Amino acid sequence: MAHRVIRRGLIAVGSLIALLLILLVAGILLVRASFPRTRGTIKVPGLHSSVEVLRDAQGVPQIYATDTHDVFFAQGYVHAQDRFWQMDFWRHIGSGRLSEMFGESQLETDKFLRTMGWARVVEQELAALDPGARAALEAYAEGVNAYLAERRGPSLSLEYAVLGLLTPGYTPEPWTPMHSLTWAKAMAWDLGGNMKLELERAVLLRKLGPQRLAELFPAYPAENPIIVAGPYAARHGGYAFAAELEAALPALSRVGARLQTLYTLLGGGLEGIGSNNWVVSGSRTTSGAPLLADDMHLGLRIPSIWYENGLHCEPVGAACPLEVVGYSFAGLPGVIVGHNQDIAWGVTNVGPDVQDLYLERLNPQNPDQYEVNGQWVDMTIVEETIQVAGSEPVLLTVRTTRHGPILSDVDDAYAGLAAAQAGATGEQYAVALRWTALDPTSIVRSELRLNQAHNWDEFRAALRDWDVPSQNFVYADRAGNIGYQTPGRIPVRAAGDGRLPVPGWTDEFEWQGYIPFEELPSLFNPPQGFIATANNAVVGAGYPYLITTDWDYGYRARRIVDLLAATPKVSAEDIQRIHGDDYNAMGPVLVPLIEKLEFDIEESHVSETTRLLVGWDYQNRLDSAPAALFNAFWRHLLLDTFADELPPNWIPGSSQAFTVVRQLVQDPANAWWDDLRTSTLETRDDIFKTALAEAVTEVEAQLGKDPARWTWGALHTTTFKNESLGRSGVAPIEALFNRGPFATAGGSSIVNATSWDPVLGYAVNWGPSQRMIVDLADFDRTLAVHTTGQSGHAYHVNYIDMADPWRTIQYFPLPWTRAEVTALAAQRLVLKP
Repeated sequence: MAHRVIRRGLIAVGSLIALLLILLVAGILLVRASFPRTRGTIKVPGLHSSVEVLRDAQGVPQIYATDTHDVFFAQGYVHAQDRFWQMDFWRHIGSGRLSEMFGESQLETDKFLRTMGWARVVEQELAALDPGARAALEAYAEGVNAYLAERRGPSLSLEYAVLGLLTPGYTPEPWTPMHSLTWAKAMAWDLGGNMKLELERAVLLRKLGPQRLAELFPAYPAENPIIVAGPYAARHGGYAFAAELEAALPALSRVGARLQTLYTLLGGGLEGIGSNNWVVSGSRTTSGAPLLADDMHLGLRIPSIWYENGLHCEPVGAACPLEVVGYSFAGLPGVIVGHNQDIAWGVTNVGPDVQDLYLERLNPQNPDQYEVNGQWVDMTIVEETIQVAGSEPVLLTVRTTRHGPILSDVDDAYAGLAAAQAGATGEQYAVALRWTALDPTSIVRSELRLNQAHNWDEFRAALRDWDVPSQNFVYADRAGNIGYQTPGRIPVRAAGDGRLPVPGWTDEFEWQGYIPFEELPSLFNPPQGFIATANNAVVGAGYPYLITTDWDYGYRARRIVDLLAATPKVSAEDIQRIHGDDYNAMGPVLVPLIEKLEFDIEESHVSETTRLLVGWDYQNRLDSAPAALFNAFWRHLLLDTFADELPPNWIPGSSQAFTVVRQLVQDPANAWWDDLRTSTLETRDDIFKTALAEAVTEVEAQLGKDPARWTWGALHTTTFKNESLGRSGVAPIEALFNRGPFATAGGSSIVNATSWDPVLGYAVNWGPSQRMIVDLADFDRTLAVHTTGQSGHAYHVNYIDMADPWRTIQYFPLPWTRAEVTALAAQRLVLKP
């Protein structure tokens, strides 16, 4: 009997094991079903001739074709092989069609996107495309669709298996040029404008008054670098609170939260966003040729926002002139940042003020009319239909004034603004957005011309069409020249400085056009032998136009310039050291003040622990215990100083906080130090001791009582989240696609710019999305890395293989010559017509 029971038990266990094995094998097969074929030969209708695709061990493809059609066709094909889910998701964002994929959960986001009307603008751009740009976009789309013809559902990507449970029957539509251009709009949103800051300032101005608001938004520090030389004079005039904004305050206080959904989806909101780049003349390098460095800071995600590739005509000639290597967006033809056979370039964000919010006065008898200089003018009305998976279509009416779309029609915070004003004044108002990206642009034409530029003049000519987002371009060429150019549409205002919403019913605050390209900031072979940008102030007092009042405050730029100036001959190894520099500029400001604090006997534990900071080199290294304690102190210092007086979740961060606190510590009795939540009057030293005590308690709770075991990297981690299903809130689904946490060095306003939010904690929310070093002496010595990996397929070997090199400031070769590409090739695929 016992033997039969045991046998039945063994049979049951065996059956369970067999079932688990079957499920495991099925899971493996399902996961691997989407892995692309990267070896052998594939027949692909639509090509003119055979195309060779060589991939290295990291999956970076180098494409060789005999004409430009086939180059872009093959680029579309390999982008779809590795990243089609990302491309599909991005095009639905750009067109405001997320509800088609995810149902009602994305309806409010779609309403906001449709109201802004990116797709409507793109239709105008498509109609105006020049033949070269149109041909590139169409060839690219043909390549994407050739891959779609081979696969569907889970064989395209694992995400489609999950989506099939949510939205049965969803099938991706063919790719079109419009889908490429709508993603360009999404990137413009990610990088451009100050709408959020306008709203925040309006709320804070009423709450704090002009003097204290100015303390939160101080002038650019005089000691920090200007890109185009000249003494800087702040354009911060006095703040004046317009009466028209008074009734808007309750609604304005909620707008930031309403916008946060889109910022989370796409990035944006400015805080933490940035980049570093610099270029060094051959007179200051070990090779005798220029060196160019670039690392662009964006929201971190998986798969990476960037895709490395090389595009090669073979042979290169007048009929097929393209040969370029670097970073592309999956969804767009060409290369955004990289080099061709003659020039190299890198970008950081200028951050110009290219968004203005206008209050529009409405006709009480006809709300579809608004006032312009005392006359009622009809709005432009557009009807949109939003398809919603699992539900009926939703109709949306979009109204537009001369300034742009009426946001108050879609967001209840803006609607509340209008209602509140109507109640207070008897008048009705709406809120419109004026933004450069809502006019047709020609950025694809610019990018493709940039890929084929061969000298400084051709480079600048290509950038004339780089409308938005405005970027700090650094340049180097094989002839030994270095340069800098600001491109982009930057508005010239009749009045005002764009810091607050303004009345729209007169011409007082109208845009008068854009800064002429010839007058945009530019440098060529400056005498110091290098150019560095880090979102810091571009121009000084003598510049005749307003670019922005909201520069990054320049601490990263200061550190880069100091390190370059201190290195007589710069090498690639020096650039690697600068890329990984973790110097915290607040350390030397605050640690001496901490060391002077006098603690009571009951505070002896805190006093003893703070000795950890003695002798700290102010580097936020991965393994640094002092960095862990200092950053915890910094977080609580900001919360204890500002949370009692500012709206919830609004604490100055990054370079703004550096500047504000540097000024406040000089006045130990400043009113900001007093905590209004207590009955006592606190001074600077009181808040310092409170913040230190809270920091010690927090770090001990997270890392243990022994400071010898503390490390900054244990607190400051990076988790790469899939920007769609990886934020679903369903843990098993998120576990399929997300990766991390990874211990990370650096921090906010540090050259190794792994930004974090003092309200939310130490997790990285922005960071270097890629790093690149180009040696103009030998393009085969180009080094590159991005955050996660080339592949968008979960569990593929190239899905997360770059994360460790990225966080430890390592790189992979990005070869140039055919011989070096062949030597590093791990996979060879031939696409045949």
